[in-house]
Amino acid sequence: MAKYGDPSLKVFTLNSNKGLAHEITEHIGVRMGESSVTRFSDGEVQINIEESIRGCDVYLIQSTSAPANEHIMELLIMIDALKRASARTINLVMPYYGYARQDRKARSREPITAKLVANLIETAGATRVVTLDLHATQIQGFFDIPVDQLMGVPILADYFQTKQLDDIVIVSPDHGGVVRARKMADRLKAPIAIIDKRRPRPNVSEVMNIVGNIEGKTAIIIDDIIDTAGTITLAANALVEHGAKEVYACCTHPVLSGPAMERIENSKIKELVVTNSIQLDENKKSSKVTELSVAALMGEAIIRVHENSSVSTLFD
Repeated sequence: MAKYGDPSLKVFTLNSNKGLAHEITEHIGVRMGESSVTRFSDGEVQINIEESIRGCDVYLIQSTSAPANEHIMELLIMIDALKRASARTINLVMPYYGYARQDRKARSREPITAKLVANLIETAGATRVVTLDLHATQIQGFFDIPVDQLMGVPILADYFQTKQLDDIVIVSPDHGGVVRARKMADRLKAPIAIIDKRRPRPNVSEVMNIVGNIEGKTAIIIDDIIDTAGTITLAANALVEHGAKEVYACCTHPVLSGPAMERIENSKIKELVVTNSIQLDENKKSSKVTELSVAALMGEAIIRVHENSSVSTLFD
């Protein structure tokens, strides 16, 4: 069993989320692989693997969170280093897949950057990707290598189950998130509501209408990513205006850029529940924000991949 020190399993991390990476190795029961990331004076990334990995199954933990371009370059260079050091397999563990919102051509002459990132990862030499809550599930099809997408909904739902809230309704902040809201509603045995909104440009949204009964209920808004928090705070305020008793919000990936924290602090949101797929800076920590760990989920996925057992049971 990998938990008891299979020497062919090696785990390495880069700079995006070292805290989560060390939690994952503790769950698995292996030590973190030794490597270093340095910079030349002009900013170029230099990576050195400081132990033998010949013939090993390597699991590399790296989110492509901010600064996304820095973390992507670290990732690609590390994959190349692992390949040239004769790793048997290079399994990329990406708690957060950056550029996932650019998954299609919404307007003329736009790139499909999520596909470009997939191409870069494959060309560098990765043999598998394990990720969490892709913004668009079709991104799995951008790869020609196996992709295991884990789900954050069970972790979030279990937390709200322990709070024993009364008369809840699960709210999707847009039409695209209805499947996610439905999964959470099924776990909590609650009805759903949908915010009908339009997005005139990136990071800007306008609430148009609320579909479903939310009057007098405790609303829980669920999303995959909260970036500038414009959508989630507008939705929370609209729910209260339309009669919701109180509003909670949750997401898997707390990007929380720009004015996000200020908006959350000044909103009607009672509590924001997030996972640690993205490392929260000190200035993003607040009495309103509760952080849950995905380390056990991702550690269990690594063990199952390594032992060639089913990963699909983790989706439940």
